Amino acid sequence: MPENTGPAGAPLDDDARAALEELGEIRGSIDNIDAALVHLLAERFKFTQSVGRLKAAHGLPAADPERERRQILRLRALAEESRLDPAFAEKFLNFIVAEVIHHHTRIAEDQGASTSAVAPEDGGPTA
Repeated sequence: MPENTGPAGAPLDDDARAALEELGEIRGSIDNIDAALVHLLAERFKFTQSVGRLKAAHGLPAADPERERRQILRLRALAEESRLDPAFAEKFLNFIVAEVIHHHTRIAEDQGASTSAVAPEDGGPTA
């Protein structure tokens, strides 16, 4: 699209061109935040994978409802302080927690399969 026309091909005045330029800058900031969120989630999941391996090694359940309850309360308060809808923050956390529990369950199943396939005394992995 030429610089002097809008999405419909109509000519743009100076105000519209300035608005489109500002829109591009704002969207660039959003893109940067989205990239940071993905990197932060990747880091978070590295830690939750460690938690999952530790839980599996010690026969602990994948879910921890009391921890989840405390986290929801904490994140709702943080959301309110940050002027973010607490209900949205709770939904977001619930989505992440569901994925974490799924990962923990899978880790426990994998560790159970690998530890039962070769006993430790036979040189296999230890739980």
